[in-house]
Amino acid sequence: MLARLGLEREPVSTQVVARDRHAELLQAIALAGAGLERFATELRHLARTEVGEVREPFGRGQKGSSAMPHKRNPIKSEQIAGLARILRGNASAGVENVALWHERDISHSSVERIILPDSTTLLDHMQRRVLALVDGMVVDAERMRENLELTYGALFSQRVLLALVAAGSTRDDAYRIVQRLAQQALDERVPLRSLLATDPAGGGLDLDAIFDYGAFVRHADEIVARLDPAARAS
Repeated sequence: MLARLGLEREPVSTQVVARDRHAELLQAIALAGAGLERFATELRHLARTEVGEVREPFGRGQKGSSAMPHKRNPIKSEQIAGLARILRGNASAGVENVALWHERDISHSSVERIILPDSTTLLDHMQRRVLALVDGMVVDAERMRENLELTYGALFSQRVLLALVAAGSTRDDAYRIVQRLAQQALDERVPLRSLLATDPAGGGLDLDAIFDYGAFVRHADEIVARLDPAARAS
């Protein structure tokens, strides 16, 4: 069996293999589950009514909230978040199994019969559910842009700050200018770019370059491309 799985035999053992091996496996499974939960939690947040940028796939004839027919509850993401807790609980039980009386009592045996098959099977199920979420995910790009505009351009404050410093301002002076204009943009609901264009501090700045959303995602393709070799290595 070890040969079929590509595993090495335990180099040092008594009548039983030390259960820290099992605990390490269960913790790795729990960590993988936590990563899936992180994705599911982010999707749930983005699906909230006041955010509305991403939605779970919704099948024909599928019902949403039992009380509010207009709602599409993120039930698949919620399920993943809940099941990840089981994996963490199983990992905790695995650690409890490490200490055995006289290296041989079988208090671990009854626990392992549940947590080992359940954890491996459950992680496989969660992976399949997440892949289905990714494949069917609905992305609302227009809503994303609307949400970006909620700050009236204040999210570009760092880029304005750096541009002012590059133009010769001290960092402290640039910070106070940007802080004043950004707060004014939020309070008066006026685009920061418009305020900067009419403010003496904005003279000579390349506003097209500063207020360019593309700067925030310029490395996105490169970063995503790194996932391919990571996936192949795993």
